[in-house]
Amino acid sequence: MALVARRADRLATLASEIETAGGAAPIVIPCDLAQPDCGDRIAEALVESGVEIEYLVNNAGFGVFGRAIQRDRSNQLEIIAVNIRALTDLSLRFSDHLIRNRGGLLNVGSIAGFLPGPGMAVYYASKAYVLSFTEAMRAELAPHGVRVTVLCPGPVPSEFQARAGFRPGYDTAILNVSPAHVARQAYSGLMANKRAVLPGLGIKVVPLMLRLFPRSFVLGAVGRFQLRQR
Repeated sequence: MALVARRADRLATLASEIETAGGAAPIVIPCDLAQPDCGDRIAEALVESGVEIEYLVNNAGFGVFGRAIQRDRSNQLEIIAVNIRALTDLSLRFSDHLIRNRGGLLNVGSIAGFLPGPGMAVYYASKAYVLSFTEAMRAELAPHGVRVTVLCPGPVPSEFQARAGFRPGYDTAILNVSPAHVARQAYSGLMANKRAVLPGLGIKVVPLMLRLFPRSFVLGAVGRFQLRQR
């Protein structure tokens, strides 16, 4: 197992927990996925350890809340770097590993990927990319025996909200599911080779409901809701 994140102290703690629980010592790779050389650094660390990837989970991602034209542009470009560029780089870079090992690819999207997102425009758009890209990769890798799944959760209690700059609202109270439940559903879905996993009954209903309303209505509703949460 290899763990990648930008905070070395968090990685060390997680690696210790895995070992304490009886797992093998993970390969720890401190790396900021917003940096363009992160893929090279991860690949080099794996080569040095003499391992290949069987299952790849692209879980890193973040968003910022507020009107796009009023937020820091460089910060929003970092969303694209992490949520899109790094995810795409790693998915393509290690696809040969996945094929040789007949493994799997799990990309973490969001229910936001089904919606336009005034108030978090770049984040919503990035997750729409993840949804589309992962479905296409699923079609391309299926003949090679590789499982490909996109995970599309709704609100999940985590540091995401604080990092994005908004307070959880009633949507979080109604639709949220625990991180542990999301992880279990994601694992089960990937092993079953599901196209998409939407944890929680409330989230499963969202794509169905969207078919009942014009896109213009959805756009206005999401915008009003998002911009009221500050």
